[in-house]
Amino acid sequence: MLRYIKHNLTGIDGVDIYPMISLLLFVIFFLVMFLYVARMKKSRIEELSALPLEEDVEPEQEIVKTN
Repeated sequence: MLRYIKHNLTGIDGVDIYPMISLLLFVIFFLVMFLYVARMKKSRIEELSALPLEEDVEPEQEIVKTN
């Protein structure tokens, strides 16, 4: 299966740059996310960690049909 894909990609000029761009985007994304979380205030982290445990969830509002 890979040989069919590899055969098609060999005819494209500059195709060898795409894996490098993908890796670079992957690394940049996770580096930015790591820095964002590392610089986050402790109070914000505690607020976000308590979200799944909060019980004061508002009930869903019913949609009123008009005729």
